[in-house]
Amino acid sequence: MNEKNAVLDFFAQPENLPLGLSVAEQMDEIRERMNSQFWKNFNRQVDSLLSRHAPEWQAHAIEDRNAAEMLVGLQCKLGKPQTLCLFPMLEQQYLGGNWRIFYGLMWQGAPTVGQLALPAVSQLKQVLSGAGYKSNENFLAWQWTNFYPRRSDFLQRYALQPEKLLDEVESVFRKLPLDLIGQANAALKDAPPSQAISLDQLRKKRGD
Repeated sequence: MNEKNAVLDFFAQPENLPLGLSVAEQMDEIRERMNSQFWKNFNRQVDSLLSRHAPEWQAHAIEDRNAAEMLVGLQCKLGKPQTLCLFPMLEQQYLGGNWRIFYGLMWQGAPTVGQLALPAVSQLKQVLSGAGYKSNENFLAWQWTNFYPRRSDFLQRYALQPEKLLDEVESVFRKLPLDLIGQANAALKDAPPSQAISLDQLRKKRGD
């Protein structure tokens, strides 16, 4: 009998079940606290990175929509907001029974056909697509990571080697080309209204 089965058999005994359930509830709370602490520290680390290499950005932690004060990710916001831009983000999502971190480049608003066709935006999308990123209407590019922030192996590493683990997750963030993102956002900001053609307008011009 292995150690795992021995522990399960011990807590499955009627006289030990109340203790087992209590321990399980406490461990769930510990996981949640450590998860939020990870994102708080990671947000601080990314903010420090941005202040050195891309001061126009600031990192902001994301709270769980269904649980106040529980952190689940971060988004990078421009210090000088603009109507439409692209911003880097990392967030955990519940999928297949586990929380998994994904990251990418998200749209702040809905781009028009003309804005998508801007050379700087097209180049950025081509670079990221060539690197294997997926895209959809909300993301110019996104990708899963191999980090599962609520799993035991992740939490044990975070408890024993927090700086090393934070650096590993930061290395994922560094894959996003901040220089090209900056060029795309500058193009979106400076694009004249004539270049911002909606899909409906394009269809009317084509007679669809």
